[in-house]
Amino acid sequence: MLLRAIDRFFGHEASGGILLMVSAGAAMIVANSSLSGAYEGVLGSYLAVTVNGAGLEKPLILWINDGLMAIFFFLIGLELKHELMDGKLKNPSDVVLPGMAAIGGMALPALFFLMLNWGDPSTVKGWAIPAATDIAFALGVLALVGSRAPASLKVFLLTLAILDDMGAILIIALFYTAELKIDYLFLALIPAALMFWLNMKRVHRVAPILLLGVVMWFFVLKSGVHATLAGVVTAFFIPLKDKWGKSPLHSLEHGLSPYVLYFIVPVFAFANAGVVLKGMTIADLFAPLPLGIAAGLVLGKQLGVFGITWVIVKMGLARMPHGATWLQIYGVACLAGIGFTMSLFIGSLSFDDADLMNQVRLGVLSGSLVSGVLGYAALMLSARPEDSEAPSQTMA
Repeated sequence: MLLRAIDRFFGHEASGGILLMVSAGAAMIVANSSLSGAYEGVLGSYLAVTVNGAGLEKPLILWINDGLMAIFFFLIGLELKHELMDGKLKNPSDVVLPGMAAIGGMALPALFFLMLNWGDPSTVKGWAIPAATDIAFALGVLALVGSRAPASLKVFLLTLAILDDMGAILIIALFYTAELKIDYLFLALIPAALMFWLNMKRVHRVAPILLLGVVMWFFVLKSGVHATLAGVVTAFFIPLKDKWGKSPLHSLEHGLSPYVLYFIVPVFAFANAGVVLKGMTIADLFAPLPLGIAAGLVLGKQLGVFGITWVIVKMGLARMPHGATWLQIYGVACLAGIGFTMSLFIGSLSFDDADLMNQVRLGVLSGSLVSGVLGYAALMLSARPEDSEAPSQTMA
């Protein structure tokens, strides 16, 4: 019975989002308990991989944020290539509405943040934190609505979130690069060239490409460019079709997804979501940094996604998702304000100071929670009478 229940849980669309919530909750409990010292100590413990004294030596938290998250970005890269070449982003006309909504959903949150932090040079560099959307969380909440939401709404949200991730990748590449070391960047071109050659040969075995990707990750990390971008680049060198017509990319994407969704992302959440509440008051939530993040996620995302969608549809440039209502579009706009994983990640790139990162966590968690509740409520209220009589979706 227990194994069957576990199997049903992991087979449900909302399982990834639920596991993220549990991981975030566990992080907050541990960070505010007698285990807080051990929590910080483990995350701050140094791990080294060296050969003759040369190599990498980083605290565990950076191995998670630079190493495990490179695998997360590798999966995003696989999904992007799949969608661009053989999926929802293949037809440009299908991208107009979610694409413009994604742009609005990144620009408006950044604007809200800057309005509240413009006068403070120590926090203004966090402008991109509320611009991101957490795909697993957002789709997980939408899955809880079940058949009350039309299938086209999930496609709209998924496309919007994928394009949002593309924007976040560009932001990280352009604005979160440390001091650039050109020599390492040139060295990174060597494994990139070999991966390009293997991709052109449409090889079936992807192990050589993955090994070359690890080498490129090391050189990119040393160059000052954030190493997670190496994961995206490596993904684009995985062949969509091999010389026998099979798809190494699809196989790798499906094989890797459970490990990322049920291990890497929860580990990242547990390591980064530990808000320290000791000495904190309600007034701290209204400090410029957490308020700017929360306002960007809640208000900026709603106005950006819903507002741009309304304008584009009313101008006749694109059509509404089939069967969707404006209240459902508003619900999706709210769900886009669930930043969590990507927002926490960009926050870790923006600030080294522990107090500022605690404020980032507070803003991300509060803004994401409000956005999730509003989105779920709007989608439930939008249910048609005949939908409410339908049996609820069970875990399958």
